[in-house]
Amino acid sequence: MTTYTGSCMCGAVTVEVEGDPMAMLLCHCKDCRAWSASPVNGAAIWAPDKLTVTDGEEHVESYASSEGHKRAFCRKCGGHVYHDAGPMGVVDVYASVLKDLEFKPAIHINYESTILPIKDGLPKFKDFPEDFGGSGELLPE
Repeated sequence: MTTYTGSCMCGAVTVEVEGDPMAMLLCHCKDCRAWSASPVNGAAIWAPDKLTVTDGEEHVESYASSEGHKRAFCRKCGGHVYHDAGPMGVVDVYASVLKDLEFKPAIHINYESTILPIKDGLPKFKDFPEDFGGSGELLPE
């Protein structure tokens, strides 16, 4: 089984995820943009039991961006590591922190909020696909 490892910016916090991600996507929501300080966030989604903090757990701090959502970061360097999306039953380990993960997003989510339109031929969901609790409504590129 494939295992991916990653770390915060300074390396004090390291994580490991087991298996391939359930999904890879690009999120355009206001929260992800604010948290990542970028116009879009590359997300790689796993079941929570597939994530292990392998080193530096004492340096992990989290911010509750909304009820049940914990965005974890290293308190030494501020580097973001993962987002526990509790109500959705998944964890997003930020694709950019994982070594050797070939990031191939399949969809865009929360595209209604985009500030950076991307014409890549991928489906653009207004909010979320229905199986993630969204409307399933698609928007044009």
